[in-house]
Amino acid sequence: MTAGQDSQIPTGSRTDGASLNDPQRDMTVSVMLADYHDPVHAKALVDLLDAYASDPAGGGEGLCDDVKRGLIPAMASRPDAFSVLAWECLSEDGGLRPIGLINCFEGFSTFAARPLINVHDVAVLPGYRGRGVAQAMLARVEEEARRRGACKLTLEVLEGNQPAMRLYQREGFAPYSLDPAWGTAVMMQKPL
Repeated sequence: MTAGQDSQIPTGSRTDGASLNDPQRDMTVSVMLADYHDPVHAKALVDLLDAYASDPAGGGEGLCDDVKRGLIPAMASRPDAFSVLAWECLSEDGGLRPIGLINCFEGFSTFAARPLINVHDVAVLPGYRGRGVAQAMLARVEEEARRRGACKLTLEVLEGNQPAMRLYQREGFAPYSLDPAWGTAVMMQKPL
């Protein structure tokens, strides 16, 4: 796969190797960079982010109407933003159903004097979790990060989200530490 191209990944088994034993659940997933100016991509992004925000892992409260209206124009105006969408390929009609989303923002590592990519939102609809969708999207994020010359990927994850923690560890993510004597970094926030 080259940068900017779609990838199609057949997913008929769980990421833990257990078979789904349900032939109707076999699917092909198309993973691509989102085009914020494409109305289909824009709607998919807002709908998926709203579903994620409504999920307990996303805070349990959907996006307000102002955010739904303003999200795409705001992201499109940021040259440091990119998103990856995953679509289930519907063989019966050739259509696509949006099933997953990753939003990313480019930052900068002063210690490496190179860009870094922060994986900001990772969302997969509940019926598609554990089937390799997030793994496929993360591979596309990594490809784009390498294309941009990034030195690393960063993300935050809630301690209680053990399935996500296991996925990220399998994909090479680890807690951030400069010196073990000082411990690992802690994500903090201050609402403004």
